[in-house]
Amino acid sequence: MTAPVLQIEERGAVAWLTMNRPERLNALDPALTDALRHYFEGLNARSSARVVVLQGAGRAFCAGLDIKDTTAQDGGTRGVEEMLEKQKSIRDIMLAMRRCPQPIISVVQGAASGGGFALALASDIRLATPDARMNAAFIRIGLSACDVGVSYFLPRMVGSSVAAEYLLTGRFMEAQRAYGLGLVSRVAPLADLQADAQSLAEDMLRATPVALRLTKDALGLAIDAPSMEAVIALEDRNQVLCTQTGDFREGMNAFLEKRAPRYTGR
Repeated sequence: MTAPVLQIEERGAVAWLTMNRPERLNALDPALTDALRHYFEGLNARSSARVVVLQGAGRAFCAGLDIKDTTAQDGGTRGVEEMLEKQKSIRDIMLAMRRCPQPIISVVQGAASGGGFALALASDIRLATPDARMNAAFIRIGLSACDVGVSYFLPRMVGSSVAAEYLLTGRFMEAQRAYGLGLVSRVAPLADLQADAQSLAEDMLRATPVALRLTKDALGLAIDAPSMEAVIALEDRNQVLCTQTGDFREGMNAFLEKRAPRYTGR
């Protein structure tokens, strides 16, 4: 039996997603693209998973679009409408990652190129192994480097000059520079990062479901907010919404009683 291209393991409320095409450095072929898109589009506030960890099998996170697979299928002769649909099938993964209520932690080892870079950037937290290398590979194969959300995320995360440096050249960003720029939260061996991801997820699960969801939501919206007043208004709304849940009262009681809270999602 053939192993799935996207392995999904739920450990309690934490879903571990492993892109499973190690022989192709987890490059995005139609099957893996569809699996990622369907998974993230299917997440909602009532999903059993409250936190998602994304990683790649083997020695790479994701090498981007599987060029050999694409060339073998059509020889680069597809028309505009068909190519636009193919483009949307990939970019919709990034949109779904940002829209879903679950925080996403990416464990990046080895190459994260092109679409793989976009997957890492669309995550909420990035952890990297010492050999991690990220780049906008598109510009090196005759395309614009601005693709599937990269030109939206990168300048907001590292500033316009650094973003231009990497997008205009296609150069690889090494793990230590990514750490220095604040693009990744930690650089460590893979086993340590997997333990860190689990620890981060467990800390997130100490928040009420609605508080965790609204925090991710507010962080995403604050990036493009027109003013400080707009951000504070959003924060005010979210705090009031949180206080109206039974989980808020349970969290307060658990804190006062020095015990673990028992949230019900209500």
